[in-house]
Amino acid sequence: MERITHFITYVILLFFSGIMVLPFIWMVSSSLKNLEEVSEIPIRWIPETFRFHNYVEVFQSIPMARFMFNSLFVSVSVMILSLFVSSMAAYAFARMDFKGKNILFMSFLTTLMIPQQVTMIPNFLIMKYLGWLNSYSALIFPSVFTAFGVFMLRQFFLSIPKELEEAARIDGCSRFRIYWNIMIPLAQPAFVTLGIFIFLGEWNSFLWPLIVIDSIEFQPIQVGLRSFQGEFMTHWHLMMAGAFIAEAPVLIFYMFCQKYIIQGIATSGIKG
Repeated sequence: MERITHFITYVILLFFSGIMVLPFIWMVSSSLKNLEEVSEIPIRWIPETFRFHNYVEVFQSIPMARFMFNSLFVSVSVMILSLFVSSMAAYAFARMDFKGKNILFMSFLTTLMIPQQVTMIPNFLIMKYLGWLNSYSALIFPSVFTAFGVFMLRQFFLSIPKELEEAARIDGCSRFRIYWNIMIPLAQPAFVTLGIFIFLGEWNSFLWPLIVIDSIEFQPIQVGLRSFQGEFMTHWHLMMAGAFIAEAPVLIFYMFCQKYIIQGIATSGIKG
C-alpha cells in the first residue's frame, strides 16, 4: 500500500511539474523557429529547422547588451541598498526596546497588503518632483525599502542567542558594532536568501520601469524586449529568443544559490 501511495504521489508531482515547465519549453522552441512557424496551429513543439541565428538577430535588432547592463546594475544596486537598510530596521525591531515598537512593527507589516498599483501614482509624482524620471534613481530608490525584507531578517535576528550580544556589550561594543560584526556574519544565510529574492524581483520588474523610463539608454531588459512588439505585428520568435537570453543568467544564478534559499527560509522562522 505504501508503495502504491509513493507511486501515485510521484505521478501527481510529475504531472504538475510538466504543466509548469510547458511554457518554458514553448518559449525555447519558439525562439528557434521563424515567425510563420510560431503562429502555426496546432503548436509544433520541435522546429523543422533550428534557427540559432535568431539569438544573433536579437543583438543586431536592439541594444540587448545595454538592456542587460541596465537590469544588472539596477538589480545589484537595489539588492545591496535594500539589504543594508532592511537589516538595520530589522535589528532595531528585534533587539532594541522603544515605546510603541510592536504597534509600529504591525503597522509596518500591513503595508504588505497594499497592492503596488495603489502606490504607483504617488511614487511617480514623487519621482517627477525630484526630477528623477528617465534615470537610474527612479528605478533604484523606490524599491530599496521592503517590509518583507525587514520581517524576514527580524525573524532571523530573533533566533540569535542574546548572550552573544550581552557579552559584546560587556566588552564595550556599541550597537552598530554589534550589528556589523556579530549580527551580519551570523545572518549570512538569511542575507543570501533575501538578496536572491530582491535580485530576481528587480530583474523581472516590468510595470514600474515602463512608467518611469522613456529613454532607451536606461531601459531594463524586460522593457527593452517590448521593442519587438510593433503596432501591427509582433516578432514573437525574436521576443522569445530575447526572453530566453534574459532568463538564462537568472536560472544559472538560482541553481547555484538554491541551497542558501532553503537554509535561509528554514532558519529565519525558528523564533518569533
